[in-house]
Amino acid sequence: MTRRVAIVTGGASGIGEATARRMAAEGTSVAILDLDGEAGSAVALAIRHAGGIAIALAVDVSDESAVAEAIASVVGEFGLPNVLVNCAGILHVAPALETTTEAFDRVVRINLRSVFVTTMAVVRGLVDAGQPGVIVNVSSIHAVISEPNASAYTAAKGGIEAMSRTFASEWAEHGIRVNTVRPGATRTALTDKLYTKPILAALAQRIPMTRPGAPEEIAAGICFLASADASYITGTTLDIDGGYIMDGSLPDAKYS
Repeated sequence: MTRRVAIVTGGASGIGEATARRMAAEGTSVAILDLDGEAGSAVALAIRHAGGIAIALAVDVSDESAVAEAIASVVGEFGLPNVLVNCAGILHVAPALETTTEAFDRVVRINLRSVFVTTMAVVRGLVDAGQPGVIVNVSSIHAVISEPNASAYTAAKGGIEAMSRTFASEWAEHGIRVNTVRPGATRTALTDKLYTKPILAALAQRIPMTRPGAPEEIAAGICFLASADASYITGTTLDIDGGYIMDGSLPDAKYS
């Protein structure tokens, strides 16, 4: 990951923070773009104290003009970014019939529109400069298996995967790879409040590895896809879910 410049959206916490820290530890210059500028700055400071290179910018990554301004700042500080990790996201929990249009639009704006806006800004710069690059987008297993009470979230994550495949097809000729990671249950500040004891017990039965993942485990997959070790991988989705999706067994029951 050396001699690379990476932008990590949502890098102030959770999977984004773990990714920013790991990339910086592997020699990448990292720019954290997050609406929470204070938390982002704290992560960047911790990275610098550990010997890495990082800055943080307070940005609404769904705002096209704000993103353009932020990327110009990154270019001025580090040079052209050639790695982008789209990790910013929110979760709105409510039954579909109780989800307002305003709530739906907010989730889609932050979780899906932001991926389009930020990716366009980075890739235009790469194509104009004739340089290769890597995009890694963060989806969810709930892009492909239902998550009751999260219709806006699942719609946005499904959109990320479909859009990523199209990007991969269009930009392969430019040497730009686009892949997606699909985390399963992961303990972050965003999800921890949902993981009550009954939920954790149910997940232990449902997930073959019997536990939620850690942000660092998702970051490992992201960093692999962003690295030269994945140089022939594009348009794919990597499940990092402890076996959640693939397992069709019945907890506490079996066919005789």
